[in-house]
Amino acid sequence: MDIQTYFKDKKVAVAFSGGVDSSVLLFLAQKYAADCKAYFVKSQFQPQFELDDALQISGQLGVELKIINLDVLNDKSIVSNPENRCYYCKKKIFGAICAAAQSDFADIICDGTNASDDVSDRPGFKALKEFGVKSPLRDCNITKAEIREIARKNGLAVYDKPSYACLATRIPCTTPIEESVLLNTENAENEMRAFGFKNFRVRYLDGAAKLELSAKDFDLIFNIRNEVESALSKYYDSVYLDLKVRRDE
Repeated sequence: MDIQTYFKDKKVAVAFSGGVDSSVLLFLAQKYAADCKAYFVKSQFQPQFELDDALQISGQLGVELKIINLDVLNDKSIVSNPENRCYYCKKKIFGAICAAAQSDFADIICDGTNASDDVSDRPGFKALKEFGVKSPLRDCNITKAEIREIARKNGLAVYDKPSYACLATRIPCTTPIEESVLLNTENAENEMRAFGFKNFRVRYLDGAAKLELSAKDFDLIFNIRNEVESALSKYYDSVYLDLKVRRDE
């Protein structure tokens, strides 16, 4: 089925993160659906720049954005950080989105999972299926490369935005999640962006930071090593560099 037929005559609710996948999903829903609305869940796991991007794209498309504030740290199943933490987190997030969307009389609730995603390695995908959430990009066999091209051709500002995972993914599984660690991670990654780094992660390792960088950022880190170490030392006891190259996404 093509995406136009998929959305025809439907009122669509889009779980919106501000990333390229959900931005293209929102663009297509706005173009082909009878009506659509975007839902952004702001929790301790989402940095401010994600909300800023969501506001920018929804404004560019002229789509109403509903912001749902959610405290994910009041759930022990999430805070204990098991290997399937994403399942419990997605249940909480999509429970809130579904409740809001159903009160708005949406016909379908959608997320940005695409045909390139390996859902076998995503515990959160199970939660989406339990709520009956649809994945139009995946169902219509639209790949990540095609998504970026759609975004580029239609002038979406996030067309070249690197893939992003929530702040909780920076903390090793079974290490309890603390709000202070999440805040330090957000601040540290903001510092890295200000230095010009693009596709990277700042991982938390028992009080230390481990930097994961793409190949193009290795020259930069060696040129400004002292500045980076000084900036991140405000949040971590030590700063380490992972010599394994992070692949571009």
